[in-house]
Amino acid sequence: MQNVNKNKTLIVVTGPTGSGKTDLAIKLALHYGCHILSADSRQLYRDIPIGTAAPTPEQLALVPHHFVGILSLEDYYSAAQYEEDVLQLLPRLWKENDYVVMCGGSMMYVDAVTKGIDELPTITPEIREKAMAIYREGGIEQLRSTLLELDPIYYNQVDLNNHKRLVHAIEITMQAGVPYSSLRTGESKKRPFRIVKMALDYDREVLFNRINRRVDAMMVAGLEQEARNVYHLRHLNSLNTVGYKEMFAYFEGVMDYETAVARIGKNTRVYAKKQLTWNKRDGELHLLNPDTAFEQAIALIKED
Repeated sequence: MQNVNKNKTLIVVTGPTGSGKTDLAIKLALHYGCHILSADSRQLYRDIPIGTAAPTPEQLALVPHHFVGILSLEDYYSAAQYEEDVLQLLPRLWKENDYVVMCGGSMMYVDAVTKGIDELPTITPEIREKAMAIYREGGIEQLRSTLLELDPIYYNQVDLNNHKRLVHAIEITMQAGVPYSSLRTGESKKRPFRIVKMALDYDREVLFNRINRRVDAMMVAGLEQEARNVYHLRHLNSLNTVGYKEMFAYFEGVMDYETAVARIGKNTRVYAKKQLTWNKRDGELHLLNPDTAFEQAIALIKED
């Protein structure tokens, strides 16, 4: 087992969408004079800053950020790649400062760095296309039947309504030649640095109101036009996310504008519920009172 270097600290600011993670992360990074690593699987991509609530140019100018707008929409990326990239970057950043802030609500990305994920094969473009073709041609029902045939154990564990998880499991199984379930250990890796994890703890009704206001602000900021600009790429996985899916449905006449905007709010709240459920399972996560979050965070980092 590696020894933990308590002089090097990764401050993790996570939690549900719309909870104010970015503002808190910037305050902490300014306080410690350190960099921020985004842990958001969609903020990685260029050309969609409004719908992904990416840090604004003004915020980016305040603190050095990493993993924001570094990929084209066509690029493939994964939690495993993120784990590798972050673990390579951290030692370089810690040469300048004993602190680094990681900010984001992509739960698998946060876990990949703080707990590690299982060693899985790199998916070739051919296998990725083969798995996606199953979804395109047969929808989620075909994904389910394929996974049931390939890996009945994982079939009985996975959220059968989450097509991304189904595609991922099929990709891994096809690539590895063994069931995905046989490669999952569930064991946490020990990291050779100190980790302090925190999240802003809003009352659910207050959080949902914040989400609703943010959706309205996104529409005012130009989400519709941003979605129109990338509509021709709508088949890409990077755009298979809340905000764009609903706008694309509006463009295609599947729903009217008001319904699409309302659906963005609803689906964002559903995602926030999943984030809250995920966070409840994390015994290392400290919940902060939004009114005193910065002060609480400083005390935690000092004493943890």
